[in-house]
Amino acid sequence: MSEEELKYNENAEQEAAATESNNEENINEENAAQEDSAEAQLATANATIEELQDKYLRQVAEFDNYRKRTIKEKAELIKNASADILTDLLPFIDDLERAIKNSANNNDFNALKEGIEIIYNKLMHTLQQDGLQKISPVGEVFDTDFHEAIALIPAQDEESKGKVIDCTRDGYKLHDKVLRHAQVAVAQ
Repeated sequence: MSEEELKYNENAEQEAAATESNNEENINEENAAQEDSAEAQLATANATIEELQDKYLRQVAEFDNYRKRTIKEKAELIKNASADILTDLLPFIDDLERAIKNSANNNDFNALKEGIEIIYNKLMHTLQQDGLQKISPVGEVFDTDFHEAIALIPAQDEESKGKVIDCTRDGYKLHDKVLRHAQVAVAQ
């Protein structure tokens, strides 16, 4: 090989080494940039995860507080549910106490009876305003939803079969719910 060819080969090798060195520097710079980018993305992802975990924990705590509050409110409602009706009944207690006190001084039983009837009617009127309804089924068709048969009596005619002949204890319902079934005698 000639000198020129040797120089050319050396120059080519130097250029190749320089190019390779530049390529390695570029690759290192790209890798460093990608690492910086990956670290930034990782930091952003970690921040997002922490934020979501915080939101989740707050939501769980808020729901737990809501659940506890509603349980407490429900317990208070159940505990104080009868307060309104008892407040409505207090005047009747007063009336009955006055009737007892006056009956000791008075021997007029008709006046006592009238006083008790007035108190009874006043009480029934107040309870009806609160939704209580009396079930007095004499003459009605026997219905197991409202009546409890305690006796079967032979029917005097075909028309009275299956009907209530006598009521030994009235029933009551509050709005549409039966509180106590009426005890009845039914014609058979």
